[in-house]
Amino acid sequence: MADPELVDVVVVGLGVGGEEVAGRLAEAGLSVVGVERDLVGGECPYWGCVPSKMMIRAANAIAEARRVDGLAGSVEVRPDWAPVARRIREEATDTWDDTVAVQRFTGKGGRFVRGAARLDGPGRVRVGERVFQARHGIVLGTGTRPSVPPVDGLADTPYWTNRQAIEVEELPESLLVLGGGAIGLELAQVFARFGVRVTVVEALDRVLAVEEPEASEVAAAALRADGVEIHTGVRAERVSHDGQGFTLRGAGGAEFTADRLLVVTGRRAHLDELGLDTVGVDAGRRYLTVDDRLHVTEGIWAVGDVTGEGAFTHVAMYQAGIVVADVLDHARRADAGADPSGTASATGGAAGSGAGGSARAVPRADYRALPRVTFTDPEVGAVGLTEHQARERGVNVQVGLARLPSSARGWIHKAGNEGFVKLVADADEGVLIGATSVGPAGGEVLSALVVAVHAAVPLARLRQMIYAYPTFHRAIEDALRDMS
Repeated sequence: MADPELVDVVVVGLGVGGEEVAGRLAEAGLSVVGVERDLVGGECPYWGCVPSKMMIRAANAIAEARRVDGLAGSVEVRPDWAPVARRIREEATDTWDDTVAVQRFTGKGGRFVRGAARLDGPGRVRVGERVFQARHGIVLGTGTRPSVPPVDGLADTPYWTNRQAIEVEELPESLLVLGGGAIGLELAQVFARFGVRVTVVEALDRVLAVEEPEASEVAAAALRADGVEIHTGVRAERVSHDGQGFTLRGAGGAEFTADRLLVVTGRRAHLDELGLDTVGVDAGRRYLTVDDRLHVTEGIWAVGDVTGEGAFTHVAMYQAGIVVADVLDHARRADAGADPSGTASATGGAAGSGAGGSARAVPRADYRALPRVTFTDPEVGAVGLTEHQARERGVNVQVGLARLPSSARGWIHKAGNEGFVKLVADADEGVLIGATSVGPAGGEVLSALVVAVHAAVPLARLRQMIYAYPTFHRAIEDALRDMS
């Protein structure tokens, strides 16, 4: 067995959150080892946020060009996927090469190790034959992978996940999308706008089931207007592939066929691969359980999708800031009263747990105003609780809703103006606890609502604001009026 190498921190998984933590700790002067089995940067820059939004931008340009008719003359649109695939390859992913990202990390003073890491007891991480002993702690940022449902026959077929959909250079003539969540709808709309015949199959009774029912209605109508077939309430029972195309059979006898099948039914962490049992942590859960400073257990933090707090880059970055502050706080306290051998803190320690701890300076995670955006056209932005969630919690709910086409900006915008603003308030407290903004700039309008929910701005104060005319966000004022 190799002798352990003593370092300050080991970061396992250099996705968005892990890379941020590792880089900032290295810049702060700690000796940091960052371990990644795949690509540094993780899902977001290579198969998620960045390339998918490039695809969406291109598809939206096609849709907007088609809206010229009736507004500004006439146009002829001929979609071409080649420049989209080229941009993803050359500008976003460097053809799925992370050399630049690795250099970005090592340039900050970190040490990069390529491989699969496992915990090997308190404070220890094993990567192949190498073992690292972390003086100040370990950070887990191993993310998630697509969760494929146990549908009969599916595993034996060449189905796509989001990765193959992002990497595709030649579009199929037809596409089945299994899953009507955010990723499924975004990709379905993109491919449909480039001429692919797309069918979405969703087991629940509506698409975007985690959002407000009104958002599901608008999104479904928009996709159908782009030619997408949507079938809800259909549970997939069997999938087959005959060498040319796919057949999906659903409960009740429904049958769908297409050249390609995209499976986007959620994601899950693979905790059984991390050696969590060596540090007394249950690996049987769907995600790692963390506290409000992202502690998994003594001396171990987690960041990003693996925590189950929302598979969003902005959550990972938010959590990274808390982890960095907490690890540095722990390191300062450990070094201030350190054991001369430098090994006494190998199992870490929760910040603030010792005398004179400065944990009050470390921020605590607060997800009450967690924003989320589905980048369909129109965009679906949401923050906080939905009306249903609020009522389930026993809140005295007050709701206001304003349809975007009825607003001045929506009326001016005309083609492509579908959407609304919906506000969910705690009537007893007089503050917003949730909101949804759907429209051409739904994600941007959402920012004002995030501030209102995060800061618990009184409804009376929101009603006294001046809302610029004519903007989409003036629909917030209309929704407040509807609430009174």
